[in-house]
Amino acid sequence: MSLEERARREKLLAKEATHAAACLRCAIGSTRRNNVYGEGDSCARLMVVGEGPGETEDRLGRPFVGRAGALLDQMLAAIDLPREDVYICNTVKCRPTQIDGAAVRNRPPDPAEMANCRPFLDAQIAIVQPEVILALGAPAARSFLGANFGITKQRGQWFAGPTGIPLMVTFHPAYVLRQSGAEITGVKRLVWNDLKAVRDKLVAFNAERANMPAQVEQVSLFER
Repeated sequence: MSLEERARREKLLAKEATHAAACLRCAIGSTRRNNVYGEGDSCARLMVVGEGPGETEDRLGRPFVGRAGALLDQMLAAIDLPREDVYICNTVKCRPTQIDGAAVRNRPPDPAEMANCRPFLDAQIAIVQPEVILALGAPAARSFLGANFGITKQRGQWFAGPTGIPLMVTFHPAYVLRQSGAEITGVKRLVWNDLKAVRDKLVAFNAERANMPAQVEQVSLFER
């Protein structure tokens, strides 16, 4: 990708981020501390889409920077993709919250919030033009595939995402962190299989461009 094209995309993303920061279509736009638009390579081959910012993301204004973000970084490293080479964002750009007594807790975004924020996500996809989209968790998957999507049965499959971009769904890193004992080993194995499929798809695209057979090395960060 040329430096001029990269600069053009970065300028467009910055403009869209300004629009997102001014948005007050949802009530959560008035309760957020920061708009968490997204970050990463404006020419990324892989776009990672989560459900919404949490407390740490809301405070820092960056996506996936808490414990789940640290695990996501490990997941990406397992398929030889440093965080800075990926574009990372969420279906909604403001932290969805609920009041539980004196505590303010995270919650999944509701359909109206995702619909209101969808133009920002669509713009990110159109500007970055990723080759593959990885959706993390059921809410993110349902934003693309509809309310009836069941992550337990349908994760690990390829779907046609926006404009036909190959879309893979896997468990959200926060879900992985909530597992314990033998369950965490099983969930990690499933996530690793999904990550390998993403890596293989990207390798295949490279091979198509070079008109060469795809060769993939099978190494798992989760199994070390």
